[in-house]
Amino acid sequence: MSNRAGRRIARPAMLALATVAALLANAPVARVQAQLRPPTFTPPPVVPPPTFTPPPVVPPPTLTPPPIVPPVVPPLQPTNLDPGRTPRGTVPDVLPMVDREFRRLRHTRITPSQCNYLNGGATCAPLWVIDDWRGGNGGKKRKRVPREAGGVRRASPRAVAARSFVPDQIVVELDGALTDAQTDTLARRHRLTRLGSQRISLLDSTIALFRIGGRRSPQTVVRELGADVGVRSVQSNFLYALQGDKPAAAAEEGDPAQYALTKLRLPQAHALSRGGNVIVAVIDSGIDGAHPELAEALAGSFDALISKQGPHLHGTGIAGAIAAHARLIGSAPSAKILAIRAFGTAKAGAESTSFVILKSLDYAASHGARIVNMSFAGPNDPLIARGLAAVAAKGIVMVAASGNAGPTSPPLYPAANPSVIAVSATDSSDGLFAASNRGSHIAVAAPGVDIFLPAPGGKYEMMSGTSFSAAYVSGVVALMIARDPLLKPDQVRAILTQTAHDLGAPGRDDLFGAGEVDAFAAVSAVQGGAIAAPAVAIPEPSAAK
Repeated sequence: MSNRAGRRIARPAMLALATVAALLANAPVARVQAQLRPPTFTPPPVVPPPTFTPPPVVPPPTLTPPPIVPPVVPPLQPTNLDPGRTPRGTVPDVLPMVDREFRRLRHTRITPSQCNYLNGGATCAPLWVIDDWRGGNGGKKRKRVPREAGGVRRASPRAVAARSFVPDQIVVELDGALTDAQTDTLARRHRLTRLGSQRISLLDSTIALFRIGGRRSPQTVVRELGADVGVRSVQSNFLYALQGDKPAAAAEEGDPAQYALTKLRLPQAHALSRGGNVIVAVIDSGIDGAHPELAEALAGSFDALISKQGPHLHGTGIAGAIAAHARLIGSAPSAKILAIRAFGTAKAGAESTSFVILKSLDYAASHGARIVNMSFAGPNDPLIARGLAAVAAKGIVMVAASGNAGPTSPPLYPAANPSVIAVSATDSSDGLFAASNRGSHIAVAAPGVDIFLPAPGGKYEMMSGTSFSAAYVSGVVALMIARDPLLKPDQVRAILTQTAHDLGAPGRDDLFGAGEVDAFAAVSAVQGGAIAAPAVAIPEPSAAK
């Protein structure tokens, strides 16, 4: 190989060797520089936030109301409308009666728990309220009715059902030493207006009726007066309602049907006694003493309302159930009626108060009454309870209607008072009147459904209610007392219950008491003079379960 060629090969090799040598010489320096050089910071990658996507809006479902299906009403079975001949369990054709009564009672508040009793009390038509002569006024505009003397206001369609006392009155028993001037001073001190006062011999005290001023409640004034000198007792002026109910289907005038005579065995009892000259006080609405059925039957009269009202259907019917003696026959046709008006006579209803009834009891006790008939009902009234106890202490027999408030009602008074004989009502089939009150205080039962009775103006009406059952029993008691004037109230009760015809469950029950009165058996048990009938224990009143 020539020298020129050798030099061409050696030169690159030498350059490579020189480069390697330089790298080897500089390697420590580069390593130190690399160690001293600060680390390079590499930021993390930027991650964008997640994008929020709202859920889709779902429209609410469209509610489709269910189709309205009219109720299926079975057709009424055409039957005889005569309650006495319509068999139980059938549906009477009541549409004409419903139409007529609905128009008559169009202003009456509907109360679903109460019934209009048709078909002799066997059928309940829960369409409106027929209670204690409360009806409409034929669509005419109502007028404001003033208070009667003595503080009695004529009842509205919901009067006694909605309230149990007069909201702006109180009854006060005053100390006998107080003069009229001192009584007026007491009234001014308590912002009261005296409406009236009466000396009550039964209680040996003076009872005053006051109107409350200043929109205060009776409870507030009772508390204020309770500690006042000269005040013995104070209470609300409680309300009472007559217990008669007029059926929708009225009998034709002059119908002589009186099934009660047979049920009570009155013709047989009248062969022994007719109640001659026994005075029966009837505390009720006005009585038509000019009715032929009551000719010469009134021993006297007293208007506790001090009103100018005329005779009323209820009071006339009660007097007729006791003493009718012309086309009809009462339970004591020869008894005498002491007519005491304590209830008003408005078509809308009739009600009375504690003050008026206490005056009536006092009059009856001081004017020869041997029996007091009370065909009305109300709350448990402390003042009236004292009056009843005083009447009983005088040996006077008291008979009262159990009430027409039905099976769920609590005991009503005065019937539930232990001194009073409580009477429930039966129909011509010896079934209980559907509206009759029940309870352990019921003593006996008597007919009270579809009773044909005298009405004012020489007319006659068919009526129903425990009012008329009580009246029949009052007459039976008159037959007993006429046979033995020495009878005491507990002896009368014992004879009535021991001789009664058992109805319902065997033995005494809360519907009929001891059973339906048997006038013939009761009068026969009275042996003219001393009698050995034991007194009976009177249970505390309680509503039937």
